[in-house]
Amino acid sequence: MEDATAKARPASTSMLSGVRRALRRNHAAKVALGVLALVVVVGVFAPLIAPHDPNAQHLELKLRPPFWSAGHQSGYLLGTDKLGRDVLSRIIYGARISLLVGVAATLLSGVVGTAVGVLSGYYRGWREQVFMRLADIQLAFPTILLALAIIAVVQPGVWILITVLGLTGWVSYARVVRAEVLSLRSREFVVAARAIGDSDWQIMVRHLLPNLTAPLMTIGTLQVAAMIVAEASLSYLGLGVPPSIPTWGGMLADGQLYLRSAWWIAVFSGVAIMLTTLAINVTGDMLRDVADPKAYKN
Repeated sequence: MEDATAKARPASTSMLSGVRRALRRNHAAKVALGVLALVVVVGVFAPLIAPHDPNAQHLELKLRPPFWSAGHQSGYLLGTDKLGRDVLSRIIYGARISLLVGVAATLLSGVVGTAVGVLSGYYRGWREQVFMRLADIQLAFPTILLALAIIAVVQPGVWILITVLGLTGWVSYARVVRAEVLSLRSREFVVAARAIGDSDWQIMVRHLLPNLTAPLMTIGTLQVAAMIVAEASLSYLGLGVPPSIPTWGGMLADGQLYLRSAWWIAVFSGVAIMLTTLAINVTGDMLRDVADPKAYKN
């Protein structure tokens, strides 16, 4: 036990020092991490931060411009939409849905895809053939089209959307993990573990999974950003989250008819999507470099 604890502490210390070193070298990662932290805080504490109820309608205040424009309404910093709802409050509440769908769908697809990839790469044979053919079949359909087809026949909802996106995004994990496991299964540490009597389950959990951290982290961060964009796309088409829940994609759909007269409805929600996905990708690149044992070796 003491030896295991002694080995665990330097590993965590090394990880933290790697993050600090990465932030010192990568100024873009500092900005991205700050933006991402702001989005998370805003999403978690939306009821405390939002100045207005995001669904409160004031038709007498509809299409009021942002605070720097003439004709703006006091208390509505980013203006109002076609129903007089506060754009800033809807963007703040929309962050909750985007983060929830992005993270939850990524976790679901990560668990399914990693399990499929490890089993396929370790056991080979019929398991590999079955799983990889299923992956090929799913890759034959565009992900967003497959999600549209499923959601069109079920009742739209947040958890339905998470489930659909999660179960349509496992292929990327499965293919990458399978390739990594194929290269690891014949390595000396796996052969030694098998020689001392470790079971297949122990080898996969204790020896293979820890060596998949870097690729999983890379795919995961890219997947979170992709899931946020997918949720916004489906909400824009009216097949994602119900209209009663504020979403960035729904705001884009609401503002498309007012791009000339009330551009702020669509532009601010689009900027929120762009900044969030960009921050996630840049932060993910930094974490991938830290997780890579060859990173910062000089």
